[in-house]
Amino acid sequence: MLSEQRHEMILKILEEKRSVTVTELTELLGISESTARRDIIVLDKAGRLVKVFGGAVRMDHIYQSVEPTVTQKAEVNKEEKKRIARYAASLIEPQDFVYLDAGTTTGYMLDFVETANVTFVTNAVAHAQKLAAKGAHVVLIGGTLKSSTEAVVGAMAALTLKDYHFTKGFFGTNGVSRTAGFTTPDESEALMKRTAIEQCRKAYVLCDNSKFHVISAVTFASFTSGTILTDERQEEFEDIAEMILC
Repeated sequence: MLSEQRHEMILKILEEKRSVTVTELTELLGISESTARRDIIVLDKAGRLVKVFGGAVRMDHIYQSVEPTVTQKAEVNKEEKKRIARYAASLIEPQDFVYLDAGTTTGYMLDFVETANVTFVTNAVAHAQKLAAKGAHVVLIGGTLKSSTEAVVGAMAALTLKDYHFTKGFFGTNGVSRTAGFTTPDESEALMKRTAIEQCRKAYVLCDNSKFHVISAVTFASFTSGTILTDERQEEFEDIAEMILC
């Protein structure tokens, strides 16, 4: 079999399976491990797949340039988001100083959080209102209100965040990609997320399975910046990201 034929077959396998191991390629294509590894290296250098430990994954292929509204996002993977949110809320302890990012999954956390002896800082108006109704000590960051996501953004808001030192932070993301990290469509929201995550002793990114292999316009953090809380195992990310299955 010619190398070009093997390469096309490997890419076709990745289109169907999203990831493949060297062992699987040897069995599926009837080739040696050394040939399989060599083919993966060639395709990785050509930008047609991503080489990972023990195999390969397909290139990120979903690009998201438009920011969905809160209403549009609310019903997407709702039960998965609630499961992640419940686990995330369980990580909050008395005396914590918590940053709560705007977003639907972080919003679901409010159904499960215990507010006694915890201070919350947020850039989400709806989150602040719900926390206040529960009797929590909550600080709402001031700035420009973005209507589509109901998040407060802007340079002044980001500057305010630099004065805080959070014990824990919980963040939403629009995309998770091996090549781009954690991404969001809007530059102003990326600035808020980036600034807040830098001020956290421990940061968690709440990410249901639909967010993986998606790239939005702006990267706000690398995988070393936070632990991913997700509802579905993502083997192709386990060598580069700390992940907790909820």
